[in-house]
Parts: sequence; C-alpha cells; structure tokens
Amino acid sequence: MTEIVVDIWSDLVCPWCYIGKRRFEAALAGFEHREAVRVRWRSYELDPDGPRDSDLTIPQRMQQDLGLSPLQAAQGADRVTSLAAEAGLTYRLADARPVNSFDAHRLMHFAADRGLGEPVRERLMRAYTAEGAHLADRETLASLAAEAGLDPAAVREVLEREDYTDAVRSDEERARRLGITGVPSFVFGRKYSVSGAQPVEAFADLLRQTWHETTTRSVR
Repeated sequence: MTEIVVDIWSDLVCPWCYIGKRRFEAALAGFEHREAVRVRWRSYELDPDGPRDSDLTIPQRMQQDLGLSPLQAAQGADRVTSLAAEAGLTYRLADARPVNSFDAHRLMHFAADRGLGEPVRERLMRAYTAEGAHLADRETLASLAAEAGLDPAAVREVLEREDYTDAVRSDEERARRLGITGVPSFVFGRKYSVSGAQPVEAFADLLRQTWHETTTRSVR
C-alpha cells in the first residue's frame, strides 16, 4: 500500500501551532487518500531556556520581547484569536503564560507510545490557549493527561524520571539538520517543507503533490 508521511514539528505552548494543526486537519479530511497519510508529530521548543514558572502572559511577553506597546500587543493577540476562531478554536491568550515545554514534550512521547498521542495533544493545546493552564507544572500535566485517558500515576512517574528525554532531543536535532527554526513546520514526504499556519488549500496542494509524486515513483 502506498503511504505518504507528514512530519510536523510543533510546540505545545505555541498558539500558531494549534491553528496550523486545525488547518492541516481540515486539508487532510478533504484529501481523497487520507487513509494513506501517516502523520508524525515532532517535538520543538520555541524557548528551550524558558522559565518553568512565569507571571507574564503572552501579550506581556510580546511587549517584553518585541518592544510592543500594550495596545500593539493586545491587537496582535486579538488577531491571532480571530484566526483561531475561524478554525473553530477559542483562545484566551491574556491568560496564557509561556513556560518551559520540555516536560510537556516528554509527556507527548509517552502518550504516543500508549496510543493516546492525539487526545493528549488536543487536551494540552486547548488547556494552554483557552484555559491558561500551566504546562510546565507536572501536576497540571498529569491531571490533563488523565482527562485524555492516561494513568496520572504513570505520568507522574515518567515526568519525575528522565524518560523520553532522548526522544525530544532527537526530534530537535532532526529539526536543526533540516534547517527548521520555527514552528509549526511541516515536511511532506521527506521532501517538501513549509512553515507556519498555512491556509487549508496550501496544505491540500502539498498532500496532492506528494501523493502524485509518490505514486508515480512506485509504478516505475
């Protein structure tokens, strides 16, 4: 059976990544050969040196990091919120606090191994963008993961050890080799790369192109 692979580098504390996820999913849902598409989620830390605790919200970080005025930061957050709404997502970025996401990525690898990667990813991304959840807090991660079907005691055990550290670092090293410097980033069929929350039709075009080239090669 012909298969095409889409690798997606993403961060759990990236509002654009959730929008990109929804747009890609919309493109995939309309793709004729969607059952032949294998999606592999990859870890990427936007701020690997970020704090485990922070009192700064996303608009406040925009002011600090980008030199924006409070009004400009609020307008920027409102724009992202509007785009999220178009994708069916509810954002409350004034409550979201960017923190270190390393443990959240380790949790995602554990969830994937248990066959629950998708529900856990959804729960974490929604909790961050809509509920102001603290994604560097291990108790918060365990509680959210439990809502998505994982055993919270097992999650705590994983997070207290160094489990899946190598898996996260391997994804990040692969990103460096490919020249990926931001997320979301999508690589179709190990050949075509695109960054950002692209329009649905752009993702659809890449799926069709990758499928065409893959099937053409297979019949030669």
